[in-house]
Amino acid sequence: MKRGYHHGNLRQALVEAALALIAAQGPQGFTLSEAAKAADVTPAAVYRHFAGRDDLLAEVARQGFDIFAALLEYAWNDGRPSALAAFEATGRAYLAFARKYPGHYQAMFESGLQPARHPDLAAISARAQTTLDRAAAGLTEALPPHRRPPARMISAHIWAMSHGVVELFLRGNGGSQPWPPEDLLETGVGIYLRGLGLLPPDR
Repeated sequence: MKRGYHHGNLRQALVEAALALIAAQGPQGFTLSEAAKAADVTPAAVYRHFAGRDDLLAEVARQGFDIFAALLEYAWNDGRPSALAAFEATGRAYLAFARKYPGHYQAMFESGLQPARHPDLAAISARAQTTLDRAAAGLTEALPPHRRPPARMISAHIWAMSHGVVELFLRGNGGSQPWPPEDLLETGVGIYLRGLGLLPPDR
């Protein structure tokens, strides 16, 4: 017998069910009815909390961004012990999050959600972006103003590089590599920062 409306914490139970389904089938590979079945409730009960599957995915993504933003802020640590160390730590935090929370990561970045349509999701994703922007801004303060790219551009480049490493190498989509994903990202970021003049050239 389905639990219907009497489930203790149905909203979170549906989030957990969605995470399990995402792990098995991807963020676009399940229906709201399947989530209801996995949570052991009737499909009608789901609509007390979510207007549809995208609404459920948005909540999974929102919770993911909440964790993600907190990890980035902890890694950045107000730019300590140095702007460079804090910047590099945020990159490692990105990979650590993707490894530990793959279901949330897929809901955040691979579900096709438009954050602008979900105000709570948009707000928390902006918090993560702000931390990356602040880390980039702290790093570029060492450059003369006329040679200083916009912090948002630098953070976008590093975000794209981090996402590429996750997709291709952390999750095995690019085949086997002799280097850990963390080493690939660190090397790529080093090359990028040397190109900006923020690191001395290799000897």
